[in-house]
Amino acid sequence: MPKTLYNILVPVDFTAKNKWAISKAIELANNFHCNVHLVHVVSKNLLPLLPLDVSMLLPYDAADMNNARKKLENLRDLYRHHLCGDGNIEISLLTGNPSQQLAKYISQYDMDMVVVGLAKFNLIHRIWSAVSISQLARKTNIPVLAIRSSGLVSHFKKIVLPLTDEVPLHRIKLATMLARSFKSTVYLVSLRKEDEQPGPAGNIMNTALEVVQSLSTIPVQCFLLEGKNLAKSTLEFSKRINADLIMANPLKEFHMPGWWNRITRKILSYGSKIPVITVDQQNETMSAL
Repeated sequence: MPKTLYNILVPVDFTAKNKWAISKAIELANNFHCNVHLVHVVSKNLLPLLPLDVSMLLPYDAADMNNARKKLENLRDLYRHHLCGDGNIEISLLTGNPSQQLAKYISQYDMDMVVVGLAKFNLIHRIWSAVSISQLARKTNIPVLAIRSSGLVSHFKKIVLPLTDEVPLHRIKLATMLARSFKSTVYLVSLRKEDEQPGPAGNIMNTALEVVQSLSTIPVQCFLLEGKNLAKSTLEFSKRINADLIMANPLKEFHMPGWWNRITRKILSYGSKIPVITVDQQNETMSAL
């Protein structure tokens, strides 16, 4: 986990949801003096009537490529004046499978965070989007921030970090870095399990608190939540305190409850109007002491 942000990637498809993703990326870039990378992937795999192997043999249309590049250049020119400090806006036009190409770009150019705009209708986004938040986080091991138009707060003043049965070191370090920069308060939350004596949940909370305090002097508050689903209880708590950011991991604990949500694999990122950072860092955890 870097001590700051150097490069932020925003996948763009030239739809309305790109606007708030780029705006949030620029806000972060101005705060951390880092670069914003606008990347568009032209894919033929989205052709519904062609098998994958046949579509890959077809050449990319030159007019479509030129049009996409002009759109990228227009986006760069539109937003570059919003940047302050030493950061720049970089643009890249790629071809191939969007998920694979973005993962390759992230690795090749050392991206520190991805900012993805969410459509107003989440089901449509989950079904038709070429970029899956959970898959991208899992493939790249870097944070993916999901943002919608209602989540364009000016700063992350209240950061909610839900805990399961392990201490998430990577998420704690990221939350601490953001909180230090935005002068925020971090809220550690966990479920109070039924018929369980005070102990395990408290141990996790205490250990996480010790880790945060060893990294920074930022304000921290701890809460044990009622309920059976961590994602739902975290979201309800975040709404009550008017939180600005939730930091989650795309595990089953962070899926929204209900049979329809299980079928559509509705993770917390898609169920929240509050911005959610999804982190799937392998081997990031430590057991409670």
